[in-house]
Amino acid sequence: MDLKSNEPFWLIKNGLISSYPSLKEDKKCDVLIIGGGITGSLIAHQMIKDGYSTILIDKREICNGSTSATTSMLQYEVDVPLYKMSEMIGETAAISCYKACEKSIEDIAGLVKDIKSRSGFRKKISLYYAARKKDADWLEHEFEARRKAGFDVEYLSAKEIEKRYEITNTYGGILSKSGGSIDAFKFSHELLRFNEKKGLEIYDKTELRSVKYLKDHNLALTTSGFTIAAKKIIYCVGYESKELIKEDFVNLKSTYAIVSEVHAKGFKTMENTLIWNTDEPYLYMRSTDDGRFLIGGGDEDFHNAEKRDALLSKKEKEILRNLKRIKPDEHFYTDFVWAGTFGETKDGLPYIGEHQNFKNSYFVCGFGGNGITFSVTGMEMASAFMKNSKHPLSEYFRFGR
Repeated sequence: MDLKSNEPFWLIKNGLISSYPSLKEDKKCDVLIIGGGITGSLIAHQMIKDGYSTILIDKREICNGSTSATTSMLQYEVDVPLYKMSEMIGETAAISCYKACEKSIEDIAGLVKDIKSRSGFRKKISLYYAARKKDADWLEHEFEARRKAGFDVEYLSAKEIEKRYEITNTYGGILSKSGGSIDAFKFSHELLRFNEKKGLEIYDKTELRSVKYLKDHNLALTTSGFTIAAKKIIYCVGYESKELIKEDFVNLKSTYAIVSEVHAKGFKTMENTLIWNTDEPYLYMRSTDDGRFLIGGGDEDFHNAEKRDALLSKKEKEILRNLKRIKPDEHFYTDFVWAGTFGETKDGLPYIGEHQNFKNSYFVCGFGGNGITFSVTGMEMASAFMKNSKHPLSEYFRFGR
């Protein structure tokens, strides 16, 4: 599956950071990680930290799948509002899921410091505004649910939003103190290099062909004919998990993004804030660490890469029209346009844990707008799984829920 198109900004901005060899001999390890994007790099970091001999493989160049196309917004907010999630899985469980995402942002800050990352990580606040008058009532209900749950939130009127951010045509919004942004492409590469020095083996252009699930270990066969014997396999293949698991557990979507030229002066008021709205599909915005502004949206059901890519020009115009609605006097100078594939689940939550058809294996699939923060939670969960311990979120992230 082609997970990105055209010129993803992060890939062009960073170039070829690192390159790794393909697998050329049979190997053995405690843990085999399938997938070399942000999720795989995070899980590899945890496995090395926990003392397991670990091998990571990817069928592409490292980080050249969804990680090169992500918008890298770090939010505690899940695509399904807290009050709705509470109705679906219970208030205590819903709050725990939101709190886990909030904690993940702090965990990323810790990781950035630990590995001396230069990935442009910044803590930011987050504005979630009502794009339509009919959304104002339920958004205030959502604000009360978050405030009651202990989140540091403030409700802004339309006038307050216009005064603070110089954007119009809103109907109020929730301002949250928890958020962040990062260059996930660069951060993933940095994590892998850091752990390669500690013994992590990395092989790119090494595709998994099949797996023999044996009693006490698995034998992974690659397309080149070499094998990897592993006590456990952790699949970090994101949206491509849909090609492995046949049941209908995630809906694939195409999302579109544009990045401005450097020095987007008209967006200075929004520089330290993640902004997204209640529209369907929603519009989302953030600044970059090199003085640009990134806007995304225009989500469509994913059918195939050709149809997705054919809509690039149309979607750029659509996103700019939506931007013009809230900033009518501002001109956006586009520098990059691209599309990526992501997944939506029925409850906005990821799938992390075991699957009955894959023995001695775990999946870490962070879906929706919280893919990165869910993957950070997945580090903690995978660590627990490897020790045969239960994790409090397993029930809500399991397959077949």
